[in-house]
Amino acid sequence: MVIWNEIDAVFLDMDGTLLDLHFDNFFWQTYVPQCYARDKKISDESARAELASRYKDVEGTLEWYCLDHWSRELGLDIALLKEEVDHLIAVHPHVLDFLKALSTSGRRIVLVTNAHQKTLALKLGRTQLGGYFDAVYCSHDFGLPKENPLFWDRLHQLESFNRERTLFVDDSLAVLQSAREFGFRWLLAVTRPDSRGPIKNVTDFPVIQNFSEIMPGLAAHKL
Repeated sequence: MVIWNEIDAVFLDMDGTLLDLHFDNFFWQTYVPQCYARDKKISDESARAELASRYKDVEGTLEWYCLDHWSRELGLDIALLKEEVDHLIAVHPHVLDFLKALSTSGRRIVLVTNAHQKTLALKLGRTQLGGYFDAVYCSHDFGLPKENPLFWDRLHQLESFNRERTLFVDDSLAVLQSAREFGFRWLLAVTRPDSRGPIKNVTDFPVIQNFSEIMPGLAAHKL
């Protein structure tokens, strides 16, 4: 699945890959609709239906990931609402061990996320994962989401990586397809982004449920 002596750098997604997507799913599907319903004085069911439609309209675009966009659209302080339930932010099992092993191996570790800067700051502050990364890139700084192949061109101008020797791990199939179009050789899909959700059926990419599956051999192949 992963031949470590052919990999110099590891690019990692955040939500669903390193962090449990349960926080995000609960926040957008339950907590925001509840707050919106109270604010607009409508039923929770009506709020969920309305927001599901509005989410769908911008899915896969930068606006979908933008807290400022949703604050304007919904008339709610989305960043503040996230802080109210930030106790639900959790790191997936085996992530810390994997990051430590990667660091010890001498490989470059890069976080590449669609998360808004405010979300990124909240989650890195809550989890204390920031110290493991050699670089952190947010799609909002590039003006394009990772789903757009041009995002990788812009990233490559700042992060001079060899796409033949870089592993990229994400839970989004659309993002992985975009990375494949850019030319990444090594791609992995996380099949259980939400610990309380089902395992995703993925056939287009090699898969893992957690990082313990690719740790064997890492320690033996230091750079």
